[in-house]
Amino acid sequence: MKIQYALPLAIGLGFGAVAIRGLHARTITPPVYVVVEVDEVTDANGFEALRQTAAATAVEVQSEDGRYFARTENVIALDGSAPKFFAFIAFDNMTKAKAFNDSMKNNTALRTKVTKSRSFIVEGTSHWH
Repeated sequence: MKIQYALPLAIGLGFGAVAIRGLHARTITPPVYVVVEVDEVTDANGFEALRQTAAATAVEVQSEDGRYFARTENVIALDGSAPKFFAFIAFDNMTKAKAFNDSMKNNTALRTKVTKSRSFIVEGTSHWH
């Protein structure tokens, strides 16, 4: 290919790639996060039973293409009081987050029975995705 055609072709391909990337960025849905906080364990044996479901919960997270960002009892308060347990799970969209939550009804029932806790869904922003 002659140099006189190569440079305009390269520039055109570059602009095309930038345009496609810009269009793609506009169509990305924001990530969605499931947050679980346990403030107090009211039944130690029941909480231990809940811990035994961790492997099954991880499988459920993966089945909805979720990713654990945090899942720990090592939480340090900066102000206020820290929860005893904290989980932060990312999903690609609200549908997957809700499907995960629906699949965890038995775990949620056990968690709310043996702890003082809460869980919620938070919609993220697309420019952090």
